[in-house]
Amino acid sequence: MNLRSRQLRLVLVVAAVILLGGGSVGYVLHARQREMPQQQAHADASFTLSQPGIYFRDAATGRVARQPGRAAPRVSGGPSCDRFYAAGQRALCLRKLPGVPARTQALVLDRQLKEIRRVTVAGIPNRARVSASGQLLSWTTFATGDSYSTSAFSTRTSILDLRTGYLVKSMEEIPLTVDGARYHAPDVNYWGVTFARDDNRFYATVSSRGSTYLVEGDLRKWSAKALRKNAECPSLSPDNTRLAFKKKVSDDPKAPWRLHVLELATMREHPLAETRSVDDQAAWLDDATLGYALPGRDGRKSDIWSAPADGTGVSRLTVPGGSSPVAVG
Repeated sequence: MNLRSRQLRLVLVVAAVILLGGGSVGYVLHARQREMPQQQAHADASFTLSQPGIYFRDAATGRVARQPGRAAPRVSGGPSCDRFYAAGQRALCLRKLPGVPARTQALVLDRQLKEIRRVTVAGIPNRARVSASGQLLSWTTFATGDSYSTSAFSTRTSILDLRTGYLVKSMEEIPLTVDGARYHAPDVNYWGVTFARDDNRFYATVSSRGSTYLVEGDLRKWSAKALRKNAECPSLSPDNTRLAFKKKVSDDPKAPWRLHVLELATMREHPLAETRSVDDQAAWLDDATLGYALPGRDGRKSDIWSAPADGTGVSRLTVPGGSSPVAVG
């Protein structure tokens, strides 16, 4: 081998080493990027559900925080979530994963906010609920579109039963009855589940052919029936006698809804004192008060407001810079 050939071979070897080294660095950086969301998902060891207060997603950090009381400062350190809810011995944290197509991780957490199960589904995080016992969990993602105010959306709603480990991947499989007859349509969408205390009965929204329905479901009988039209994102009161929901009251796409409460015994409804359009699944902070998120003021992404459930009084700012409220006792 002459000198020129040896020099050329040396150049090729050096180039290969540089390329491989760069690839290794790139791989390490990529691996770290993949690990970051998982690391951020963990709560600080001292942050648990053991203390009473309103738990919520902090708009500034994306992590779950706690508001101990009206005048007390918030306590930070919870997991990173796009949607959050907790009840009984369990919490549910929905996180949007990076990349295309959109995917969501549903993380089931215990009272110490440690992960006990993980489910990955398609779509963007939208709604999260846990039954009072903590045994049933439900989540909704937007498969296409990102707003209920347009017709160009599709949802995917799941139910996880921790008693059996069974996962209902899509509630569209549940037989639906509308006006006393079995209903079939290719555009049926479920969202906004809320559970009764018996861990069997549930309420949800169904959309099909331009109409939305409040439905009541029975998990043991594997059935659901429409109760009425125009009632979205139901939320069952702690005493199981009332449903908070958002009702479409306008064709204005910027302000179509108003929060209402439905008395289940009489099927009579009344509006809340809150007159602004609320695109949220309201949460019962106690038997008499509802909490919900609205676009934030002063540049904040969102704020949590509350209003009396009986329609009296006025709404008030409860947690600046927050969303996904849930009261934990």
